[in-house]
Amino acid sequence: MKSYFVTTFGCQMNAHDSERIKGMLESLGLGEAHSQDDADVIVFNTCTVREKPDQRFAAHLAQAAALKRADPERVIAVGGCYAEAQRERIFERYPYVDVAFGPGSIPHLGDWIGAGGVGVARGRFGLEERSFAAQLPSHRQRPVQAWVQVSMGCNSVCSYCIVPAVRGREVSRPPGDIVAEVTQLASEGVREVTLLGQNVNSWGRDLLPDVRTDFGELLRAVDAVPGIERIRFTSPHPKDFRDPVLAAMAECEAVCEHTHLPLQSGSTRVLKAMRRTYGRERYLALVDKLRAAIPDLALTTDVIVGFPGESEVDFRETLEVVEEVRYDGAFTFVFSPRRGTEAARMPDQVPEETKRERIERLVELVQRIAAERNRERIGRFEEVLVEGASRTDSSLLRGRTRRNTTVNFSGSARAGDLVRVEIEGATSTTLRGTQAALVAA
Repeated sequence: MKSYFVTTFGCQMNAHDSERIKGMLESLGLGEAHSQDDADVIVFNTCTVREKPDQRFAAHLAQAAALKRADPERVIAVGGCYAEAQRERIFERYPYVDVAFGPGSIPHLGDWIGAGGVGVARGRFGLEERSFAAQLPSHRQRPVQAWVQVSMGCNSVCSYCIVPAVRGREVSRPPGDIVAEVTQLASEGVREVTLLGQNVNSWGRDLLPDVRTDFGELLRAVDAVPGIERIRFTSPHPKDFRDPVLAAMAECEAVCEHTHLPLQSGSTRVLKAMRRTYGRERYLALVDKLRAAIPDLALTTDVIVGFPGESEVDFRETLEVVEEVRYDGAFTFVFSPRRGTEAARMPDQVPEETKRERIERLVELVQRIAAERNRERIGRFEEVLVEGASRTDSSLLRGRTRRNTTVNFSGSARAGDLVRVEIEGATSTTLRGTQAALVAA
């Protein structure tokens, strides 16, 4: 049997796309290899939002090139946002690449990879070919958890972001298609779904006036699907977090008490330069509304350090917001200029040394607060969805709370079980405890 190996970079949307790529390749008769060294078809699902994934991809691709020189029959396919951004240039830069395809063109990949794992003429698919990959089979990493794509693309114009250029304008899936997919997943034993979109809470607006719906109504529709115990969604935009969504989060039993709410900067001046369309005070007011509506809410965020023109005063304002909100976790990034974005051309680029010094201060603050927040859980009983064995100690189990915190615990449950765990210890990223009871198998 011919085999494939997929390497994924970037966001949850790419993780979902890779599951579809794997499922499609398996439907063509290929089996999954243990490494790219053993694969006949090597696929890279790329990210280009920041510089670091680009660098990691280049290193992996160089290894694949060496494998292809040793065996010219190997097929190298490059998909995702980097492929869409580079388009024809990818074949000029990497002449050993056989196939390149954009993130909206995954359903066409089967036309380029034969059932025997042999590539056809070199080519690519771009934004003009966009379609949802929901009809493709999926190779899920966890049988009881699933990604569900509700939209693709983004209509925002953040000055630093290349996503609209590589994923196109926002297109929403019809609600009936989404609910049908969730219903099918539930029948297969899935207990937790994560609804995905570049700006997930603006879903449905492009369907008007033909379909009268909004993201709050979609949450309620998914909550009504029998068998679905947990609903998550990512990533929302603060500007689109409207009252119907807050009400659905508060009233739907399956919607988890966790929201990822990107901040990016605590300085209104920097946020305006970023074209985020909200300021510091509006963001903090939204945080207050969320916590008033959903008791015990966990909040995580994204923060960019070193945006062009960011002063020490601006950065201190970011630290102040992090301290005031007290996030349960944060993805922190050093600003990375992306070709074709407005921010890449802005004056007053922040020196790399200053960026590094600021990111260290931010990470230290985030970790301190997250550790304090997690220690507050000690002595409580948390509902945990078991995912499998702990990655650090095979004698323990691993799972997640409804607040999306990883728990390593002793117990006898199986993957997919819901258990009550008494929390006995905490770090900035994980909880530790002992299984107290089985909630549901």
